[in-house]
Amino acid sequence: MNRPAPDLSRLSLNQETVRQLPLPELAAALERTGVPGVGLWRGPVQQYGPEAAARLARDHGLTVTSLCRGGFFTAAGPAERRRALDDNRAALDEAAALGTGTLVLVSGGLPDGSRDLPGARERVADALAELGPYAQERGVRLAIEPLHPMYASDRCVVSTLGQALDLAERFPAERVGVVVDTYHLWWDERVPEQIARAGAAGRIAAFQVADWVTPLPEGVLLGRGQLGDGSVDLRGFRRQVDAAGYQGPVEVEIFNPRLWERDGAEVLAQTAQRYAEHVLG
Repeated sequence: MNRPAPDLSRLSLNQETVRQLPLPELAAALERTGVPGVGLWRGPVQQYGPEAAARLARDHGLTVTSLCRGGFFTAAGPAERRRALDDNRAALDEAAALGTGTLVLVSGGLPDGSRDLPGARERVADALAELGPYAQERGVRLAIEPLHPMYASDRCVVSTLGQALDLAERFPAERVGVVVDTYHLWWDERVPEQIARAGAAGRIAAFQVADWVTPLPEGVLLGRGQLGDGSVDLRGFRRQVDAAGYQGPVEVEIFNPRLWERDGAEVLAQTAQRYAEHVLG
């Protein structure tokens, strides 16, 4: 007896999961596989052109669920901070052109020689205050993504969902939300209550999934695992996020050179299967 096809209606594939596929090939493969959403990255979008990328997505029936990434707000010098703000305004323009309502923010690490985590987080808040009105005018929400604490020194001083919410709640929910990413948050026993807090306030802007596998590679950035290969209760996370009121896309974002070495369409098909097995239900 044939099994019914899995419900992929909420599935989105972040393009870094299959970065070996150029945008036109990725769009066509997503349409063939029945995946309706795609998360895009600024580098490939800039090369292809935001308006052209938006047309490509529409032509293949795809929704752009997010644009990665803005952020890197923590520089202490005024010139560096101005450059960061200008770059984020450009990112918001690109997100608006793509038709996505979510710009994912990686906040930035400590400046060279600094040990002042609270000060760095305050600079993130200052940037959100300046960018919020610009974002709202373009119909894009700033989405703070907390990253695992191992990235606090060099990439992201926001390490927990609670810290992200503490920042986001200084601003209207339609301007600033948070990203719930299983890879970065699975270890924190406070996550269930923080997901509920985020949902009650309408702050969940994006939900991203990847698995945690060990040993981590040198440099740790490219160690995300395929769904079902690691330690994360992906289905449990999805149920918590749903219970908090989030019904948006579930975006698979995996950085893994072993996946990039394989045929991209094959990885996409496997990812859809793993989503059905480990996230749905």
